Amino acid sequence: MRTESTETSPTTSDSGRLSPLIVLRNQRKVNAPQARRIQVKKLLPELRKRKTIVEAGTPWYRRFFYRLRNDSQFLRSTVQAAFVLLCVWIGIEFALFVQWGVSGGQSTFVPRPPGAEGFLPISSLMGLVYWFRTGIINDVHPAGFFIFIAIALVSLLSKKAFCSWMCPVGTLSESLHLLGKRLFGRNFQLPRWCDYPLRSLKYLLLAFFTFSILQLDVPSLSAFIYSPYNKMADIKMYLFFANISTFALWTIIALMALSILVKNFWCRYLCPYGALLGALSWFSPLKITRNKTTCIDCELCTKACPANILIHKKGRIVSDECTNCLACVAACPVKETLEVRPSTEGRRVPEWVVGAFIVGLFVAVTGLGILMGRWKNEMRKEEYLMRFQRLDSPLYQHNHGQVPQYGPND
Repeated sequence: MRTESTETSPTTSDSGRLSPLIVLRNQRKVNAPQARRIQVKKLLPELRKRKTIVEAGTPWYRRFFYRLRNDSQFLRSTVQAAFVLLCVWIGIEFALFVQWGVSGGQSTFVPRPPGAEGFLPISSLMGLVYWFRTGIINDVHPAGFFIFIAIALVSLLSKKAFCSWMCPVGTLSESLHLLGKRLFGRNFQLPRWCDYPLRSLKYLLLAFFTFSILQLDVPSLSAFIYSPYNKMADIKMYLFFANISTFALWTIIALMALSILVKNFWCRYLCPYGALLGALSWFSPLKITRNKTTCIDCELCTKACPANILIHKKGRIVSDECTNCLACVAACPVKETLEVRPSTEGRRVPEWVVGAFIVGLFVAVTGLGILMGRWKNEMRKEEYLMRFQRLDSPLYQHNHGQVPQYGPND
């Protein structure tokens, strides 16, 4: 491997300093896209990011690990693919488990995968509040508790990175807006008068759920967590999608269509989980930081940002919409200009370290739950079979937010 500059025709400068880097920086006669190209072309070669060229004959695995280390978007795509495959694996196992239960135990038994509890954020939030008030990790959905903690910690320390690195819905949303860009040549951006009110919707949903949960006392929390409904909530959710109604199906199709036209429509406007992670991300030390002195105002970072943040005008990206996807960092052509730092004056954190930290933190917290023996719930096969047979009874309904009365044998 050897390092080469991406610039083939060096540009001369009187002093070699940064101030005269761009010849046409303030020229108004050139349109914006053409100005960006000219600015980048006129960049002094010693200030341009350098890239390492992999020599011919390098083994594939060395090329793969080189890209993981040096290409943040390849690293992120790899992590996204790994988590999608993990979710598919969990989904297949869970589907086989439900098939066993619905058949009354006649089909082959497949153990219920605890990872399915990651799709129960409200139950997990209630479990977290219950733990804060009692110090007890509930044994109904313990894996969901640790997954929720892991996701929250990732957001608290590294912005909303879960959304762009690991969340399968975020990966689908990103794929849809990339499809829209390929189909229409662009994605549509809603005007500010429409964008800001819509962005508040997810915070209103978050406020509703959070207020509803926080006003519950410990007995009420315990009543829900240990209710027959909550014990089968993951199965009820699966059956909802397996036997989806026409209205729900068309709602999902409409949301997917909107996500093709508008970047991350669901995540940006409607996801209460994303709103919670965005609120936590305000306290994150790892933020993308722009060096105003070396910036050449090419606006490539803003163009690359999937959250439509005006990065070229910011010094440090504090926005709750930033997911630390690092697309803007990868797009910046000037070295030491757009970087992830723990503080404005802190040392640069390499992109591969950011990715490793995000994944490592998630694995460490969920792994802690496994090592503590608190990953699987306490329900036995016989109890699950009994509950499968009663799924249509009122005990397993949750109408108008009310938990049905149940006895010690329910």
